[in-house]
Amino acid sequence: MKKLLLLLALSVTGMRYGYSQSATNLTITANDSKLTISRHIYGQFSEHLGRCIYDGFWVDPKLQVAKQDRIRLDVVEALKKINIPNLRWPGGCFADEYHWRDGIGPRATRPKMVNTNWGGVSEDNSFGTHEFLELCKLLKTEPYIAGNMGSGTVEEMAKWVEYLNCSAETTVTNLRKQNGHPEPFKVTFWGVGNESWGCGGNMTPEFYSDNYRQYATYARDYPGTPLKRVASGSNGKDYNWTEVCMKNIGRSMWGLTLHWYTLPTGDWGKKGSATQFDEKEYFNTMKNCLEMDEIVSKHSAIMDKYDPGKKVALVVDEWGIWTDPEPNSSVLYQQNSLRDALIAASTLNIFNNHCDRVKMANLAQTVNVLQALILTNKEKMLLTPTYHVFDLYKVHQDAKYLPIKFESPDYEIDGKKIPALNVSASIDANKVIHISLVNLDANKKISIKTSLKGLNWSTVSGQILNSEKLTDVNSFENPNKLKIAGFAGASKQGDELVADLPAHSVVVLTLK
Repeated sequence: MKKLLLLLALSVTGMRYGYSQSATNLTITANDSKLTISRHIYGQFSEHLGRCIYDGFWVDPKLQVAKQDRIRLDVVEALKKINIPNLRWPGGCFADEYHWRDGIGPRATRPKMVNTNWGGVSEDNSFGTHEFLELCKLLKTEPYIAGNMGSGTVEEMAKWVEYLNCSAETTVTNLRKQNGHPEPFKVTFWGVGNESWGCGGNMTPEFYSDNYRQYATYARDYPGTPLKRVASGSNGKDYNWTEVCMKNIGRSMWGLTLHWYTLPTGDWGKKGSATQFDEKEYFNTMKNCLEMDEIVSKHSAIMDKYDPGKKVALVVDEWGIWTDPEPNSSVLYQQNSLRDALIAASTLNIFNNHCDRVKMANLAQTVNVLQALILTNKEKMLLTPTYHVFDLYKVHQDAKYLPIKFESPDYEIDGKKIPALNVSASIDANKVIHISLVNLDANKKISIKTSLKGLNWSTVSGQILNSEKLTDVNSFENPNKLKIAGFAGASKQGDELVADLPAHSVVVLTLK
């Protein structure tokens, strides 16, 4: 009787604390293919929107923080730490109403404009081409410029490329020299329009693809700077747009974009709060997040029909969670919780596992807008949980992809199920293996056993991002509530890697 009572007590304890009854088996295999997880998957996006550029990167000269010109250097140093590989600018929807000549020359004489897409605010153009490229230089990152197809002209885009990349003496290059940059900037990543199906001109895919070919023709390759031209691709599940672009444009583009945002409610009218949500809304948010895998797979299958050699990149240059803005805040300013970190980690795992086609991606957005890495408040700055995911995952940049096989346990609410576990793995140039694991289950830990075939290792260490509540955030009053910590829940047992992943956690393991 006592033995039975002890077993019952252990069972109840296990239910209370979410102890797993059996381990999930994973198999990771050494891969002889040439697949690499491109560092450009870890790109960022900064639009002239809210407090991203102005009062984010580019601050008031009187603000008492370290600056170069007006570029905020604590933000720069934080982003350098996570090795951001590229930065997309000036939009977004703003790109198709931006005229580059307004943002060069003496700042006092630059014309002002109205940002009709975001808040109707006045834009003084003090942050323009030279300021952006100086920011990229400080960040040691590659610029990714989105050109204006919507309200611009073929000549305007062609002259911008010439201004940036041409070394010959022309009226435009002499203007660049007068503005303080004798040598070309050599910008290779070039977007030809943005969301051309919507704010970029409300075009049909047929009309856009014809226009792309014209614009791309005159966006010239100058000596030493072959352009990576990126076509404006699909709005989420619009597979016809991809079909038409692949058929009509094909290999004359380096990449084709895809935009997909995670909405907690699935409703653009009322997206849901960044911080006030229950477990049911969390579950629905993660369900919407994981749709990225199916969407990428379906677009990739269409691209494979026209490009079986996978030469054209799928560029997911806008992604992340989009919630209702915080009360009394600037345009699209939202807080960043543990839930957002789980979204970032899960999405990056999806991109890593599709690295044969996904060669570039850009989180929306870098500072003070949507799923930001960094939030600022006057002199104060904080790193969000999403920032810490990028810090954890930077080990995958340009590492060799390792395929994984496993069957995830279910995370279930009200008869609905999603996979509780998602994983990606890579091996770097020093033969160090990294495995990133996400447990989405809000209540239960997941135990794993992993067989690594054809891979040599003897030690394992780990790091974890976790917190007590899914709604936990870093605030200016408590900026380090969520931060990376050491993880001691993994070990080598025989030839297998075993680990216990706490509920709602991100874990990255290093095997040497």
